[in-house]
Amino acid sequence: MNVPRSFLSVLAGLSAALITYGVLFVRGDLSGVMAYLRARGALRRLREAGADTAALNAARERLQAIGEQVADPALAARLIPLALLVGVVVAWMVWRLFARQSARPAPSAQERMVYRLAHRKGGRFTLEDLRLQSPLSEDQARAVTARLVERGRLTREGEGFRLL
Repeated sequence: MNVPRSFLSVLAGLSAALITYGVLFVRGDLSGVMAYLRARGALRRLREAGADTAALNAARERLQAIGEQVADPALAARLIPLALLVGVVVAWMVWRLFARQSARPAPSAQERMVYRLAHRKGGRFTLEDLRLQSPLSEDQARAVTARLVERGRLTREGEGFRLL
């Protein structure tokens, strides 16, 4: 099992579930969240300025009222399965994305594998060497060597190849 792929999938899924829960908690009302944050900042500034108790209590009551208006914890609690479902879907999508990315090396990566093997072997190698000493399958090895021969980067010498 690929640990980074698993870790990123779980991380993305949990993050998506948490974000979905947050959106459900405030019913998607971003302007209400911003109003709450502004009221909280105003209360903090009043406290730092040393305002009297009446002004602080009024600011607290306003903050409480905005919080009750914006947040809906009962709705968010009822829709936790939806948030978890969104998280699972996102995790699955990330898992699939990395499966597709790692299923077949890119052509340039395949060519680099051939170049490295050729340099390790002193510039000469066979398809058997390539198959045994690289992660390329036999079909991939044939395709990449054919491309490199076509481009003039390799030449065929009997059953092997020579790097130009």
